[in-house]
Amino acid sequence: MHGFVRQLFPLCRSITGEGLRATLKEIARHIPLVLHEVPTGAPALDWQVPLEWNVKAARVETLDGKALVDFADCNLHVVSYSMPVDAIVSRDELSCHVHTLPDQPDLVPYRTAYYAEQWGFCLAHRVWETMRDACYRVRIDSTLAPGSLSYGELYIAGKEKAEVLVSVHCCHPSLANDNLSGIAVATEIAQHLLGRDNRLSYRFLFIPATIGSLTWLARNEAVLPNVAHGLVLSCVGDDGMFHYKQSRRGDADIDRVVAYVLSGRNAAHKIMGFSPYGYDERQYCSPGYDLPVGCFMRSPNGTFPEYHTSADDLRLVTAEALEQSLDVLIDVIGVLERNVVFERVDGRGEPQLGRRGLYRAISGHKDQAEAQMALLWVLNQTDGRHSLLDIAERSGVAFEQLALAAEAAREADLIRPVATP
Repeated sequence: MHGFVRQLFPLCRSITGEGLRATLKEIARHIPLVLHEVPTGAPALDWQVPLEWNVKAARVETLDGKALVDFADCNLHVVSYSMPVDAIVSRDELSCHVHTLPDQPDLVPYRTAYYAEQWGFCLAHRVWETMRDACYRVRIDSTLAPGSLSYGELYIAGKEKAEVLVSVHCCHPSLANDNLSGIAVATEIAQHLLGRDNRLSYRFLFIPATIGSLTWLARNEAVLPNVAHGLVLSCVGDDGMFHYKQSRRGDADIDRVVAYVLSGRNAAHKIMGFSPYGYDERQYCSPGYDLPVGCFMRSPNGTFPEYHTSADDLRLVTAEALEQSLDVLIDVIGVLERNVVFERVDGRGEPQLGRRGLYRAISGHKDQAEAQMALLWVLNQTDGRHSLLDIAERSGVAFEQLALAAEAAREADLIRPVATP
């Protein structure tokens, strides 16, 4: 996964354009991604798909041609969606188009101007302080023209129509944690699911933030009733503790499952209530949809000093942190897959376990008492109303033990799954 982050890092992504397309094509080398192109001007709920932006070069030079700021050195140097410009400007005028971080003077900030006709440069404050010439030449070789918005989608059909939505944004340029870590982990999860049979269906979206989710929602109203669970992944590659932002509902199954898995792993974590600020969970959880979609992170956006700066680089993201995030998410999927509501075939009294071979199975278990208790809880609570997670939360018995007990009881024809509506 870290190698994939390194591979994608140099590409200059934005909400449209060739950098975004190149990123999606690289993802498609790993998983069978379907690429969609939505034309400029297409409606996206209350928005429209914007003009397509591409940039070839951008520099701030002295009048004798010395480059002081060069897009070729760092693609954060140009404000994303900058209008083209080729002019000689005074330092005072240039200051209106320069973005720095005085409190982090050696770092280059990341800035955008998606829906404003502007141009600008981002540079280290220490560099800006050395620029004392009266005038400078500024060049931005960019285009804003009719084109399209690109996004990638992978649907993995399961035995049931109910689906898990996994959404990641892929519109930031060279930012490793806030962008690429989510892409790498989501791609790895998709590969994992493609190699096995699944009860649930899965839909992966690789989209530009905000306008991408709005565009997808506007074009996919028919599939939204199938979204039973959802996760937005972001900032999953640093060494911060795990954070999970709940869905707007606050008590959706995905909210409970993530909290349960994190608690069971004894991992340092924090569960955060929903807020209408953040990533694309804002769109999925808007009141007209209210989809059960939460956001899984390590260090949340805006809380770590490297956020939206040139310090969000390949040193901030580690292979170990990516693997830890992947492991947690695979466990979450494991619980979702097996979190079924069962009912007793004959719920009158406690069934005789011995003649069905269940007593012998329990007796031979490495933890006989725990296995027996798991089976007793399953047989008592499978009334067509309680899921295995419900039983785990009430009983304190590990979900894995309950799932094994349910499998044994089902094979003995003592319980059966309740049909999904």
